[in-house]
Amino acid sequence: GKICRIIMSTPGHPLLVGVGGSGRQSLSRLSSYTCLYTTMMIVISGTYGMNDLKADLQAMYTKAGVKDEGVMFLFTDGQITNEKFLVFINDLLASGDIADLYASDEKDAIRNGVRSGCKGAGIQDTPENLWMYFIGRIRKNLHMSLCFSPVGDAMRNRARKFPALVNCTVIDWFQPWPMDALFNVGQKFLAPIEQLGPQDSPVRAGILDFLPYSFESTGQVAQVFMSNERRFAYTTPKSFLELIKLYTAMVGKKVDALEDQKDRLTNGLDKLRKTQEDVAGLEEDLKEKAVVVAEKAQAADVFAEEVGREKANVQAESEKAAVEATNCSKIAADVAIQQKSCEEDLAKAIPLVKEAESALDVLDKKDFQELKALAKPPGGVDLVCEAAMHLQAGIDPNIDIDKKGQVKDTSWKGSQKMMNAPEKFLQNLKEYKTHIDDGNVPQINVEKARKIKDGMGDDFTQAGMAKKSGAAAGLCVFIINIIMYYDVVIQVEPKRQGLPPATE
Repeated sequence: GKICRIIMSTPGHPLLVGVGGSGRQSLSRLSSYTCLYTTMMIVISGTYGMNDLKADLQAMYTKAGVKDEGVMFLFTDGQITNEKFLVFINDLLASGDIADLYASDEKDAIRNGVRSGCKGAGIQDTPENLWMYFIGRIRKNLHMSLCFSPVGDAMRNRARKFPALVNCTVIDWFQPWPMDALFNVGQKFLAPIEQLGPQDSPVRAGILDFLPYSFESTGQVAQVFMSNERRFAYTTPKSFLELIKLYTAMVGKKVDALEDQKDRLTNGLDKLRKTQEDVAGLEEDLKEKAVVVAEKAQAADVFAEEVGREKANVQAESEKAAVEATNCSKIAADVAIQQKSCEEDLAKAIPLVKEAESALDVLDKKDFQELKALAKPPGGVDLVCEAAMHLQAGIDPNIDIDKKGQVKDTSWKGSQKMMNAPEKFLQNLKEYKTHIDDGNVPQINVEKARKIKDGMGDDFTQAGMAKKSGAAAGLCVFIINIIMYYDVVIQVEPKRQGLPPATE
């Protein structure tokens, strides 16, 4: 009802705020259907862009402004693949007149389309009046239903950048359903299930009371989970409906299973009665075979003696197993020593990683922007950047590589391309340790970087590069330490690979 009242006003745009599954889109579609409007949405794809949005908006403007039909534009925050979309949305909400939406010849066609309506309203059909009449129809007939989630900072940031999202809409917060609403919904959906008994049966009443209780208890546990773990877990009306759907499906399966068991029990009882009759006949046969049983008993005594001999053999095998257990304990001790050796070697590499990270912490994207802007870098800076390229080959997509995974262009232009996005380049350097730990760094790339480092000698140091470029000096420290860390990991890896077989 509230959404209907909003979209029946001019201009009326509801901003529905709630988590996913709270019924924002469903109520928007129902309200649009109630008001005899046409509901339209954009279809997001991998290639959807600004021109596609303009085409969709033009189709809505034609239906609402030229054909004078009611339209609801249903738009969710999940469809905002490009923040520039909100520029058009902001203009639509604020005035309805979106800049650069139409070319001049398209505007003339629109003016001709509304000319008869403008004259019928008693307005002089000047170009300006025709266009304002068209915009007036847009504000009357086109209503946006914005479905946003309050989770995170996205909605707050967008409201600050595009004030029409809040100033030109009516906000409707979707609150959790009350207990009586949950009870009524559960009662409606479970009414057709005959397996639960009559409508006034205590079993049905208990189930109807438990469903809202379980839903509310889940919400309370989610709040405790949020306070303890700082992570969200949402319970929405949609999840409540899914709970009812799951329960109804399980009831059907369980009832079918019980019917099957009932049939099996009936068949079993029939067979038991038949068996009882057969047993009476067999008793007579048993009397005749008593003599045979006595002979079998004698044979059993002989077999018991054989079992005694086998028991002695089993005891001997148990003693062998005890010896094998002693050997396993010794192997386990050797594995523990080898594992401790691996951990000690890796602990020695931690200061190297910290030293490399410290060299990057003093740098920011401005340092790399200044370095990238050099048309011809000072001597040695290009070699430092080339060494960084060899290390990042196959990891940073900005570095072109050949089929062997090696750097294709080692010139200064290749280095500039590597630093094309300085902030991303700096982040890639900080994450380089992870790639070494995962074994994603080819040894040949590290050897090429090592060759450059060794070839430059004392020039490949922080002191040697500090006077030429602060960014290059930081890169020197990072490359020196990360290569040493790589060497430690390579030495430890054979030991680590030997642990699983030894453990087995």
